[in-house]
Amino acid sequence: MSHLEIWIALVGMAVVTIVTRALFLMAGERVTVPDRIQRALRYAPAAALAAIILPDLMTWQGHFTVAPGNYKLVAGAVALVFYLLTRRMLGMIAAGMAVYTGLRLLA
Repeated sequence: MSHLEIWIALVGMAVVTIVTRALFLMAGERVTVPDRIQRALRYAPAAALAAIILPDLMTWQGHFTVAPGNYKLVAGAVALVFYLLTRRMLGMIAAGMAVYTGLRLLA
């Protein structure tokens, strides 16, 4: 890829990002979203985060693995249970990292 093509791609991505985000701001209060869609969008960030994190948790050493030998998956499950019990985000991160680090050190 030439430098010009890289700059064109960067500018294009910036324009797409700005336009898609600015449409909601420019529309303002003229556009109302039905309550049913607002309730559905409440859970969209969690679904997006799961879509980003789960593929990484399900792979171990380059292979798709759902087994106790997959330390990332075990640590993710512990972190999820910790969060569901306590609702503390920082504690969830600490618990997941502690389990992952412990499993890696003991292996």
